[in-house]
Amino acid sequence: MLERDVEEIVRSIGIPPCPAILTRLVQETRGDEPDYVKVGRLISGDVGLAAAVLQTVNSPFYGLRTKATSVSQALSLMGLRNVAQLVTGLLLKQAFPVASGKAMEQFWDVSSNVATISAWLAARLSAAERDDAYTFGLFRNCGIPVLLLKFSDYAGTLAAQQRDGTRRLIELEEENYWIDHCQVGHFLACRWHLPEPTCLAILHHHDYSLFTSLQTELTTSSLKLIALGLIAEHLFVRHCGEPSDIEWRIGGEAALRYLGISGTGLVALYDEMQELLSSA
Repeated sequence: MLERDVEEIVRSIGIPPCPAILTRLVQETRGDEPDYVKVGRLISGDVGLAAAVLQTVNSPFYGLRTKATSVSQALSLMGLRNVAQLVTGLLLKQAFPVASGKAMEQFWDVSSNVATISAWLAARLSAAERDDAYTFGLFRNCGIPVLLLKFSDYAGTLAAQQRDGTRRLIELEEENYWIDHCQVGHFLACRWHLPEPTCLAILHHHDYSLFTSLQTELTTSSLKLIALGLIAEHLFVRHCGEPSDIEWRIGGEAALRYLGISGTGLVALYDEMQELLSSA
């Protein structure tokens, strides 16, 4: 399918527009001299968003010694870039509410946990910036909720793929909808001003041949995010007591090799992760 055809299909699906507050936040944070006071006021102007920021920042996940009592304090404790990425993830959740159905609820449960584990892995392995990994973890499958809202039978396609387990979701998507969630997610990520390495990782996160390819447009940053996301998802699936899915069977070994993780190392990471999830 030609790139212009993909873009036309994605546009017809109805991607949630980038929230105005995020557009202004990105403009401010990417300026030569970001104004922390202005950013703090911008976030604080949305009471619900400000409350969500403080709740997340003060959660055990971040482990701050000093609890933030205001957005301004959160900015000083965590830094402008980290708070901006946190806000981006919170706005994504607002765009696809859990109330939309059981499939959406399941999507957010998995995505939130995978994002948390990805961030932990990134720091534990010194493979990527923690907040970059968290953002990718949330957005890597963000095309799925778009397709859920667009196609009435998509939830059934998801369920069928999970029951069968022998075919990849992207194959079923291309057969039934002529597009896959990677393409949709990439379009949304670009529209929401995510960094290019993250956008490209979203687009290619099911192409595991890139780990060994000598000719790829992806940077090391993108490839590490893809590997972290796949390993994080595998660890969460195992934590839930479910068997490895087809994506892990296809790309798991390559992802582990790319990040230099042995089989014994993976077992150790799983044991450590159990403590992470129990305290979250």
